[in-house]
Amino acid sequence: MPSYTVTVATGSQWFAGTDDYVYLTLQGTDGCSERHLLDKPFYNDFERGAVDSYDVTVEEDLGEIQLIKIEKRKYWYQDDWYLKYITVKTPVGDYLEFPCYRWITDEKEVVLRDGRAKLPRDDKTQILKQHRRKELESRQKMYRWKEWHPGFPLSIDAHSHSELPRDIQFDNEKGIDFILNYTKAMENLYINRFMHMFQSSWSDFADFERIFVRISNTISEYVMQHWREDFMFGYQFLNGCNPVLIRRCTEIPKKLPVTMDMVECSLERNLTLEEEVKQGNIFIVDYELLDGVDANKTDPCTIQYLAAPICLLYKNLEKKIVPIAIQLGQKPGPDNPIFLPSDATYDWLLAKIWVRSSDFHIHQTVTHLLRTHLVSEVFSIAMFRQLPAVHPLFKLLVPHMRFTIAINTKAREQLICECGLFDKANATGGGGHVQMVQKAMKDLTYSSLCFPEDIKAKGMDSKEDIPYYYYRDDGIKVWEAIKSFAEDVIHIYYESDEVVCEDVELQAFVKDIYVYGMRGVKASGFPKMIRTRETLAEYLTVIMFTTSAQHAAVNFGQPLQVFTVVSCSVVQYDWCSWIPNAPPTMRCPPPTEKGTVTIEQIVESLPDRGRSCWHLGAVWALSQFQDKELFLGMYPDEHFVEKPVKEAMAKFRKNLDEIVNTITERNKNKKLPYYYLSPDRIPNSVAV
Repeated sequence: MPSYTVTVATGSQWFAGTDDYVYLTLQGTDGCSERHLLDKPFYNDFERGAVDSYDVTVEEDLGEIQLIKIEKRKYWYQDDWYLKYITVKTPVGDYLEFPCYRWITDEKEVVLRDGRAKLPRDDKTQILKQHRRKELESRQKMYRWKEWHPGFPLSIDAHSHSELPRDIQFDNEKGIDFILNYTKAMENLYINRFMHMFQSSWSDFADFERIFVRISNTISEYVMQHWREDFMFGYQFLNGCNPVLIRRCTEIPKKLPVTMDMVECSLERNLTLEEEVKQGNIFIVDYELLDGVDANKTDPCTIQYLAAPICLLYKNLEKKIVPIAIQLGQKPGPDNPIFLPSDATYDWLLAKIWVRSSDFHIHQTVTHLLRTHLVSEVFSIAMFRQLPAVHPLFKLLVPHMRFTIAINTKAREQLICECGLFDKANATGGGGHVQMVQKAMKDLTYSSLCFPEDIKAKGMDSKEDIPYYYYRDDGIKVWEAIKSFAEDVIHIYYESDEVVCEDVELQAFVKDIYVYGMRGVKASGFPKMIRTRETLAEYLTVIMFTTSAQHAAVNFGQPLQVFTVVSCSVVQYDWCSWIPNAPPTMRCPPPTEKGTVTIEQIVESLPDRGRSCWHLGAVWALSQFQDKELFLGMYPDEHFVEKPVKEAMAKFRKNLDEIVNTITERNKNKKLPYYYLSPDRIPNSVAV
């Protein structure tokens, strides 16, 4: 009688093993095997991380094995089991791989296909077509769209992390509990001792250093020492937390009535302001989106304020970007003066602080939350709803969707919900952040997610003109590496543009993103259909770049990352940890005249002791890598089994390694190294 050797690999996740009854059925082109018992309670098979083998004897040859059915029947209590893969050695010596990488819960069964990726047109037998259809029907019942707020991209229909499908939950929910991590942060940062003085102001700038007693980091210390300097202010628009707003100014806007007399002392080329604009030496950052947004009113004891500044910047003879004019409101007038570097020291300093605070709000809510987290969740939900596990694009994209829906659900549950952590310290809490996302949706376009296209549209693409824009330089390299990988995979499975057009599952995936993610807004520029391999390559690159590199660039430059070295925690602060450089709230309104600002007024405007501590603790809870983080190019779950794809992955990793080496070499001896887009620091997915 024919005998098959079946090997079962259990995952290493928390509680991944099982002590239930486990049955296996093989289904081939010529028949179906009997239901075989592989494991039962107290056999100690299928322990966490184990690989177990079994001989399965059948009455007659089953032909080509098409499906494997795994059943788990509860013995005593619910015992979830994480199945990585199954391999089958046939009687003639062939090996078949059946990837799973899923949780088997309750008394459910899982039906697996072999690991060769197939487009819908490749399935010829009714049994395979039926399996494909049933999988999507089941997924579409589990992964449902829901509107969290009007005008937002739709999100997953789940109120809490525990309501999510088991396959997309975190392995260890405690690891991403924001409230628990916040409490740990207060202890680790030794700042809970200030909380009894919640409403009180700091005494002076030096007093802020008291919350950094146990922290030491090169970049943060450099920021603390140089944050008042115009160079540091300008540099952050290129390589700080939010390097996406600066654009070349082609015309001074009428709402910013800057004259030559105002800025003449800041210009270095003996040109008029208009001539500097024509030569491409003037840049602008406009925070118009904040205009009309309601400031946080959740604490009646502390009035909080927002501003919508416009900042004009200049490329000097050293090709460094420095500010030359700041207006703190959108409407010019006598009570909305234009602040200049030639003004009194504290006037100019407070104006820059207001810009930095506004930049913090745009970064947190638009650049980070909307344009990476919420957009990536749209990609994730659409993928699970429309692409079966056998589809090559599911296999390509699933590593870049790891834990994204889970982290967003947890954030809606604890962080950005009403009375959540976000409300504690941020001036846009209490509903302002919701208004910001709703307003920012009009600028969320497909072209703005195409990294090279967006950089060019802002006039920031010239390396010769702007040589210190490392976000651009590294981002382009990573974009090109990802696109090359996507093209390689596409050409393995799609031999022509016609095959792309005929892929009904791909087209349903694209349509889901347009209809539910972009709310069917034609102006978004998101395609309703993909017709060519070239367009598909760009589309997949947008998805993989957004979920990995773009998120890394705007998330891990936040205040805190925690790395464990030996037995002590080394907390690395970057741009926002020095609170005067990025205040999460302001407690006094923007100045309406010049010549009146004092150091005491600035300190009184900055966050009080309690909100400073809330800010640091909350962001610490957001800014850590996951346990066993998987970085760009790391694909330990082998969804693909074909040799050509594995060769494409190896080529991808080689390209990424070259980028790492280039960035490492450039950063040598730099006081302000830029490493957020180094592939070895880019997680595959939005998971923090």
